[in-house]
Amino acid sequence: MRRSVRGAIAAGTSAVVLVGGLVGSTTIATADPTPAPSPSASYKQVTLSPEDSQKLCAERLPKMLERRDKLARRISGGADVKGSVAWLKARAAEQRTKGHTKVADRLEKRAERRSGRLTDLGAAKTKLEAFKAKYCQAVK
Repeated sequence: MRRSVRGAIAAGTSAVVLVGGLVGSTTIATADPTPAPSPSASYKQVTLSPEDSQKLCAERLPKMLERRDKLARRISGGADVKGSVAWLKARAAEQRTKGHTKVADRLEKRAERRSGRLTDLGAAKTKLEAFKAKYCQAVK
């Protein structure tokens, strides 16, 4: 009996020390005055060889544009397209009629977030097309 009490006291003390260390380290980390570097500051210019540039323009860029278009079609598809906003809303309505309101609410929030992704995909297409127009023109 005496050993189990000692073990419990030792475990309790270890837990308190561990939690105290975690709390102390978080306050130290949040009080760090050094600013985080901006995302643009961490990138450096990359120079591609002509072969790498051609491969990027001929192979990678069309695949990225195709993938973007495929995602946009899926998101904006009808209720019969799995993964679309309409499909998620239909599932939410179905769950709501079954009385599963929490599940329906989660599905509706997913539908809202997914519809917001169309804006991101539009911006990505604009950037990809601008890159293509600037760097992937055939040399005459």
